[in-house]
Amino acid sequence: MSKKTYKTPNNASMIAAEPAVAYRNADAETASSGDSWNPNRPFHGTQEEWWEHFHRIEEGEFYTIEEADEEFETWKKELLASRM
Repeated sequence: MSKKTYKTPNNASMIAAEPAVAYRNADAETASSGDSWNPNRPFHGTQEEWWEHFHRIEEGEFYTIEEADEEFETWKKELLASRM
């Protein structure tokens, strides 16, 4: 992922609701937590960076629709039983 900077005029007053301030604050919070992903910061990248991002996601655990439906039905039965 590339690091983009947001340019703001030096003499412009900014409030916290403005996107540039939110992105700057989000970057500061991300840097301190060690987590490189932040949903409040836009992701600008090359096509290769996007594909790399998708491939990392695909390396995770996936379920077939049948497995997911079965797990959901089990969860639903347990939930309804606990409410009675």
